Amino acid sequence: MSIDHAPRGASITMRGLTKRYDSVTAVNAIDLEARPGEFLTLLGPSGSGKTTTLNMIAGFVDVTEGELQIDGQPVGDLPPYRRNIGMVFQEYALFPHMTVTHNVEYPLRQRKFAKAERREKVAAALQTVGLEDFGRRMPKALSGGQQQRVALARAIVYEPRVLLMDEPLGALDKKLRDSLQLEIKRIHGELGTTFVYVTHDQDEALVLSDRIAVFNDARIEQVGTPTELYERPESVFVAGFLGESSLFGGTVTDGRTVDVGGRRIVAGRGDFVRGDTVAVVVRPERIRIVAGESEPAAVNAVPGTVIQEIYLGNSRKVEVRLSDDTMVLVRESAGNITPTEPGQHIWLTFDPDNAAILPA
Repeated sequence: MSIDHAPRGASITMRGLTKRYDSVTAVNAIDLEARPGEFLTLLGPSGSGKTTTLNMIAGFVDVTEGELQIDGQPVGDLPPYRRNIGMVFQEYALFPHMTVTHNVEYPLRQRKFAKAERREKVAAALQTVGLEDFGRRMPKALSGGQQQRVALARAIVYEPRVLLMDEPLGALDKKLRDSLQLEIKRIHGELGTTFVYVTHDQDEALVLSDRIAVFNDARIEQVGTPTELYERPESVFVAGFLGESSLFGGTVTDGRTVDVGGRRIVAGRGDFVRGDTVAVVVRPERIRIVAGESEPAAVNAVPGTVIQEIYLGNSRKVEVRLSDDTMVLVRESAGNITPTEPGQHIWLTFDPDNAAILPA
């Protein structure tokens, strides 16, 4: 027995969606759409508005202004139980006095499903999360990861068209979190349900998402696929929050050429006016270290001094101070490490295609 895995996710449309608490604006006129069957992640630091947005979709928080639709139907005035939405929280919120089966069955009882159908759906949900043999256990007899799987089974058992997840893996250790990320990705692919997932973990967002909406200060900075956001960030905030970035501050001299501490840097993306104060953004793994005093024959070559080296097993990070005291990070893979030591004078080089000019 299994859940029907045909795609059946609903679209979610937000237009000018706003939430204010007295003088505090928690979400400021955002426009965002989750496509049917999509895995959309709301990513941002604490207090950026992502959880408030999720709670407005769920119906736990009233909308101050704007439109909220599910499959084209306004839902702003509907109570949560009429929105056909599943919800998984960081806290498992399981009933401690009920078995796993009864916990998963609970929303079906609330919806007056017949006994035979409840049995079938509970079995299917537990099979989907890999707990088909755990039905008689009590929550206290389960690990944290198993409890979160029960919470997920309970959320999908009545086959909602939208599943909302608020930091569901935040209480787990890294190894278990990494394992459950892959499970959640698999389950999403099987169910075809629209997932909206809140996290502040950049790596988690990159692993799970079809698209990511990056929140900052109650607004959305950028929406795109993981590749688009990582390779083509549109702001210094997005470049710094989604993965690591090295920033070279300077002044535009001509279109895509920037003066950085008296040295010329050419970038492959971004086009600004002469005199603009900007930041040239390069991912640390795209920067090469060249040891020695002689300037290398490269389009972009910036001198610096090694401050410290950080061993990471399969890679290492090198912190480099430029002449204007800017700190730049370089990341080298284990098989491609340039021997250096703290205090050593080096050169940093990178291809223009790996550099982007962004507003400072």
